[in-house]
Amino acid sequence: MKSGKLLLVLLVTAALATSGCSAPTPALYAGDSGLEVTVYNNDLGVVKEARDMSLQDGVGWYAFEGVASSIDPTSVKLSSRDGSFEVLEQNYEYDLVSKAKILEKYLGQKIQGSVVVGNTKEPVSGILLASQGGELILKLDDGSIRIVSVNDLLLPSLPEGLIMKPTLEWLLSNKGAGQKTAELSYMTSGMSWAADYVLVTDKDDKAMDLNGWVTINNNAGATFKDAALKLVAGDVNLVRPPQPTYARYDMAMESKGSVSQFQEESLFEYHMYDLGRRTTLKDNEQKQLSLLTSQGSKVEKEYVYENDGTWYWGGSDGTGKIQVKLNFNNSKTNGLGMPLPKGKVRVFKADSEGRLQFLGEDQIDHTPKDETVRILVGNAFDIVGERKQMNVQDLGCQHEITWESTLRNHKSEDVTVTVIESAFWDWKITSENYPHIKESNRRIRWNVPVKAGGESKLAYTIRYNWC
Repeated sequence: MKSGKLLLVLLVTAALATSGCSAPTPALYAGDSGLEVTVYNNDLGVVKEARDMSLQDGVGWYAFEGVASSIDPTSVKLSSRDGSFEVLEQNYEYDLVSKAKILEKYLGQKIQGSVVVGNTKEPVSGILLASQGGELILKLDDGSIRIVSVNDLLLPSLPEGLIMKPTLEWLLSNKGAGQKTAELSYMTSGMSWAADYVLVTDKDDKAMDLNGWVTINNNAGATFKDAALKLVAGDVNLVRPPQPTYARYDMAMESKGSVSQFQEESLFEYHMYDLGRRTTLKDNEQKQLSLLTSQGSKVEKEYVYENDGTWYWGGSDGTGKIQVKLNFNNSKTNGLGMPLPKGKVRVFKADSEGRLQFLGEDQIDHTPKDETVRILVGNAFDIVGERKQMNVQDLGCQHEITWESTLRNHKSEDVTVTVIESAFWDWKITSENYPHIKESNRRIRWNVPVKAGGESKLAYTIRYNWC
């Protein structure tokens, strides 16, 4: 054993004691605990379970071990299925056993151990004055002070007040001794989930396969074994201080499934996804489960040239990027129709050898059924847009501005480019060479066809009325 490495060998003889009462009786798990975990998007989990308890008639202390260490104690609710007991007092014990905690409890007390001197061990004993960084400061029997790195430390008992697992304790007033079933629920931080999607578009970008996965992070400080799992998607309002971030994960990948693995239902103004089987959420684990599988759904590729004018005469001249988007309808007729939780969509396409290549990714928000999903994949390489201000006229209470956008297509196929322009105040298009669509008072759209290897020009005049 290397010098400086501390190994605690504990002889634990003391039991957990509670001042003024006998030690709490552990609450036993029922044969089927009915454990259910509901996970939300924003660092929140709700745990519900049932446990059988052997209760005495009258008032007594009882304990539940193994609850999440990130529990919100103010959210705990304990109830009796038959209404036979009442909760008088509740404590949350979280002073867990650790090397530092044990040594802290023994400050000022005499301890025994051994240190390595050369190749041999030498016994040492004294009063523990301090412990830091693997070193102990001892006051020896002759009054001298010695700083040592201890290899083996023999302690008489586990210090009072330390526990092995986070524990809830209740003072219960019970009517009638016997086995009672208690139902426990509480909220905990350290749990979250997110959706991720893989979209594979076909050769012509007219059909797609879509796979959705949910990734669940459990850093709540407890393992939930054989739990019924539910996921809630939606923007839930929470009142709480900022929570710590978590970065330690283990990966557990479940086998690929289909949409039938989760059953979706509405919950208030949110959507809940119920896993149709039990699963285990280990502490400090990241688990992935299949959410949906869709094959052959229709998709449409869209080229978008967007200009966001910052004032009424609008934006600036110059060459701009043409965005490439993939749009699909989240409907049953399109092989989908499940409300889609927000998440990242990664887009792939097979190359000439049939191997999938990554095209781009985008983030989608919570999307109800029958809504259109628009994925920004990237910018077009072979299509270029150029915008110029051609004329400005001051007409007193009116201004007229003429814009021209040139679209050049270097591809070997015809395309249609969606041109988006911004407008403000009271406006009217007085002339144009392609018909516009007024999407809102601030957004105007044109669909401009461009031949392969050719170019098209959109020219329009907009009049602003100031008076």
